[in-house]
Amino acid sequence: MTAPQPNPHSPRVIVISGGTDGMGRALGLARAERGDHVIALGSNPAKGRQLIADADRIGAADRVDFIQVDLSGVEATRRAIRDIAARHQVVDALCLFANRQSPKRTLTPEGLERTFALYYLSRYLLSHELAPLLRRSAAGVIVNVAGVGMDKGSVHWDDLQLERKYSTITAQLQAGRANDLLGVAYAAQPKNPVRYVLYHPGFTKSGDLGPLPAAARLFIRVAATFAARTVEQSIAPVHGFIDNPPSTPLTAIDRDTSLPLTLKTLDPAGAERLAETTQALLAALPSGSAIE
Repeated sequence: MTAPQPNPHSPRVIVISGGTDGMGRALGLARAERGDHVIALGSNPAKGRQLIADADRIGAADRVDFIQVDLSGVEATRRAIRDIAARHQVVDALCLFANRQSPKRTLTPEGLERTFALYYLSRYLLSHELAPLLRRSAAGVIVNVAGVGMDKGSVHWDDLQLERKYSTITAQLQAGRANDLLGVAYAAQPKNPVRYVLYHPGFTKSGDLGPLPAAARLFIRVAATFAARTVEQSIAPVHGFIDNPPSTPLTAIDRDTSLPLTLKTLDPAGAERLAETTQALLAALPSGSAIE
């Protein structure tokens, strides 16, 4: 493993969703060791304590904060956003990793399908409601780690909550395509200085396989032995996005390949439609106050 390099810039404030597992955890520790201040969002308090302990071992415990939050909850996510805003006036980078596969369709307390709520909606909320803090950065950037470049799956416009036909793969693919459109719509905002990067790291030895059936966990672990990238390989480009954000509003990277923004999965009309649909969905829920 290559030793982390010192941060050549002033220390940054970096928010990481899914910051206690896999790639998010590795990125957080590496950035803290480089001198940045990291806010890790995660639902498991034991993993949060372990993250702080590991940061302490590399002399960076004072540069890592853990906020316990179930990001599948809209109001819970908004509480975390308000917590971040109370601690920091500026956020330089928002890195979105949080995802969890659900073999069975389950609902959040707010009545939303959990994969859609966690994998897409939390990223929408963090992107848009941390925007005031990101805009105060000299080089604000959002890195949305999902599946850009894939063309499988679609947004089920007439059944976003997958009430009629749910499967783990259908839910994951829908949320992945929704994240593609999230990036397109975010980058299209006028006078928006924050850069948006859609990044597909490829198959990586990362993440919590606990929710999956035993047979699926075994298959993935065996496949990972032969085909998966290491966590360090997959997060290497993310360091670059943080240290030197792209000059263009939207960038799409599939592993090591820059993608054309003309892909059908990056359709501006679909992005606008999803943004309007998401706003209507959120408006129908009990709302907490966003930061200004």
